[in-house]
Amino acid sequence: MLVFLEAGHLTGFSFSYIRCMSVELDKPSRKKTFYPVSKGLRSYLKKHGREATLPLVYQDLMNMSFSIPLKDKAGKDTYWEKTLYDMREWNFLRTELINLYAILKTEGDFSYTKHLDVARVDYCTFGNSNPFRVRIVNRYNDNYDHYYIKKEDASRIYGLELEHLLSPNRITYLTAPGTIVEEHVAGIPGDVFIQQYLDAPDTNRTRFAKEFVKFNERCFVRLLGDMRSYNWVVDITPDIEDFQYRIRAIDFDQQSYEGRKNLYLPQFFKENRPLVELASQLLNMETVKQYQTEERTMMAFRLASDKYRIKDLLDTMQTDEISTQQKIAELAIALNQHFGTTQFKSQGSMGELVKCHLKQTLRKELLHVPKMNSRH
Repeated sequence: MLVFLEAGHLTGFSFSYIRCMSVELDKPSRKKTFYPVSKGLRSYLKKHGREATLPLVYQDLMNMSFSIPLKDKAGKDTYWEKTLYDMREWNFLRTELINLYAILKTEGDFSYTKHLDVARVDYCTFGNSNPFRVRIVNRYNDNYDHYYIKKEDASRIYGLELEHLLSPNRITYLTAPGTIVEEHVAGIPGDVFIQQYLDAPDTNRTRFAKEFVKFNERCFVRLLGDMRSYNWVVDITPDIEDFQYRIRAIDFDQQSYEGRKNLYLPQFFKENRPLVELASQLLNMETVKQYQTEERTMMAFRLASDKYRIKDLLDTMQTDEISTQQKIAELAIALNQHFGTTQFKSQGSMGELVKCHLKQTLRKELLHVPKMNSRH
């Protein structure tokens, strides 16, 4: 028997009752389609400083000679492989990977690259995007950093932009034809946090339950799907006498792609069930509604302060193909039923559904947001 919280009328989380169901939770599509970047989206990326001339692209890294599976400290498969290249290929890649890191981190100031080196390049065989993870090391003090090189996908780019504009997190990434380069998002992987940290004596479980409610709300409002525990990380910040927690999405391939509404609510994935149970134990309905309203209010502030850029993004998204008509129609019907409305058009686009959904979920909060020039 799987226990989860049924979606409420306004948003995803509701503690009005807990229902036991003997069915499996929804799962996303096994293999998501990659959507090309349209002319309109490319123009948006150039206008807002996301498009760059890169020294190498994703396909350059596919010329590996062979790879070695990487294990974790416990000897378990990590789904990552260490790549190996012939010397001539590696000499080119090593130099350009360092230069690419400089473009991402210092806007192309190469004066800081003399003491940098590439420790290794890993390739992920799990999931849709098959990313490369590049480890950059400082030869002076052995400190290291990571960044990722992925296949270009319009869905992922829209997800990155909406995360940057509507969430409390800023995202650094660059694009070029065929390629996305992303900074590393530091944090404890969600599945690891659930297994090793959730029940630790120094974990403030109530604060974490609060953050899970807010994360659930953020995903639903901007229609980000597939937030199973291994697709988000936990950022822990020491605070006065305790800790604060921030859940951050790290996988944006399922931005506005699926037709099933529950796939946009992290609470419905079985991998997140311990967090649903935690929230049901520690939070009452009024507290949950408070946290939901707090999160929607902050999203409304961000939308108001960046309204022209968000409008530019959504106008572009409305004309783009990033899902199938079948999934669009399915989601429109589900959202109309959820909100008791007919505002969602089944013959439109996913971009239109996102725009309509933002208006529907943030309508009350936007009425009370003053006109602002600064970012929140």
